[in-house]
This record gives sequence, C-alpha cells and structure tokens, in this order.
Amino acid sequence: MKSPTLTSLSPDAGSRKKRIRLARGLGSGKGWTSGRGNKWQNARSGAKRYPTFEWGQTPLFRRIPKKRGFTARNPKIYTILNLTDLAKLAESGTTTFDENFFVEQGIAKKDASIKILWDGTLDVALTISVHAFSASAKEKIEKAGGMITAL
Repeated sequence: MKSPTLTSLSPDAGSRKKRIRLARGLGSGKGWTSGRGNKWQNARSGAKRYPTFEWGQTPLFRRIPKKRGFTARNPKIYTILNLTDLAKLAESGTTTFDENFFVEQGIAKKDASIKILWDGTLDVALTISVHAFSASAKEKIEKAGGMITAL
C-alpha cells in the first residue's frame, strides 16, 4: 500500500454528514413547509419563544405562589438552650457554663452562637457566659443568684 498524499486524503466513512436542504421540492422530504408544520407561530420567520413559554397556558412561574418577605444573606443562627437544659446540667455539679463547655459536651458546634431562653425553672446559682439570652431568662437566672455575661 502506498503512503497517503495530500491529494488522496479523505474523511473517515460516516464522519461527515450532508446537511438537509430545506424547501427544495416535495420529493426531498423537507419541501413545502420545510418541517415547520402548517401555519401558526413557529412557522413564521423570526419566531422566538421565551424559555417560560407554555403555548398559551398560564406559565408555571405565574401559577405558583410567590415567596414574600425578606431572607437575610447571612442569618444569625443560634443554638437554643432553655433553663431546663441548664438545670439538668447543673445537677451534675457544674455551676459555670461558657461557650467551650457546651462545645465539649456536644450541645453546640464550635462556631455556633448560643442563646439562653426562659423556659423552665432554676433553683441553682449559675455563672453563664453566652452570646445572647432573653430578658426573662436573665431575670430568672439573676433571681436564683446567678450571673450572666454576654459575649
């Protein structure tokens, strides 16, 4: 076999496909309407449809209810603890609670903010150092003789 020359090069079989020539007679298989169907919107030249077009049906984005209100981009997420949770922890003998204690116990994640809420009763004086607390929780803790520090 001879080595190929520039004049004998040709593409591989099946690698090149002939384009369909539209509107070249009925015998071509794509004559008359050129595969666009008879009349209507898409048979016209320059017919464009926007991505949400649903052929006259009310589009999905208009049928579903809209989300209202405001969503913060970086919302402040708290690990919530009630006074009942603190009372249970105080039964083990610990009276000083801080961020590191809650992380070690697996109650809060390392970078999470902690907030104390008022639900429950407290009989023991506790020293608590957290990021936030409700006014009624602070009142109950101080009433029991404890102390709160906001980080």
